[in-house]
Amino acid sequence: MTRVALIDDHESVRLGLEAACARAKTKEVVFSGSTVTEYIQWRAFSGAAPADVVVLDLTLGDGTTVRENVTRLVSDGSSVIIHSVADRPAAVREALAAGAAGVVSKSSPIDDVIAAVRTVARGEPLNNVEWASAVEGDREFADAQLSAREREVLRLYAAGLPLKVVADRLGVAYSTAKENITRVRVKYVEVGRPAPTKVDLLRRAMEDGILAQSAADPENVVRGG
Repeated sequence: MTRVALIDDHESVRLGLEAACARAKTKEVVFSGSTVTEYIQWRAFSGAAPADVVVLDLTLGDGTTVRENVTRLVSDGSSVIIHSVADRPAAVREALAAGAAGVVSKSSPIDDVIAAVRTVARGEPLNNVEWASAVEGDREFADAQLSAREREVLRLYAAGLPLKVVADRLGVAYSTAKENITRVRVKYVEVGRPAPTKVDLLRRAMEDGILAQSAADPENVVRGG
């Protein structure tokens, strides 16, 4: 029996999925609620094991981001399927980058959602060819076309090093390193992905594979100059 959690701030969606899981007879809905925090609190209070699969709405009404929600759920030990409308490809990419197993459109037949749960529960990835195409064509994640030097400056700076240390490490003048970061910011603005703060640059570096998520220290990023 696959243990499923449903997290969506629309009760009607959850009720429909609960009924479909009941009909499938191989899926047990162990939690149904509107936020990831509610689910984590339920886990702590009940002592229940993590759900095998969490079906998660892309955008919840509590102000959380899809990246933080997916990260919390994956870290807690569940596989995550994003259940979403098809108008937020940028957020879909964030979800997949954070470790979601795949995405199922809310316009899909409900049997497709149940089939997706079955696939992910077996440890198999979902086939998201149409979603990958949408993400690749999204201007918000267009390639900023950074030069090799700009990528290297961004990698070190986004990892938390002060700009002066970045310049010293690369053997260039501070003014040169600063100019590189300025050009990086301009290029991201030009492709519709502005990065006005250092934390924003960290996000862009991780999104574009310039910096691995595990290599960044958020505290250093905030402190670094």
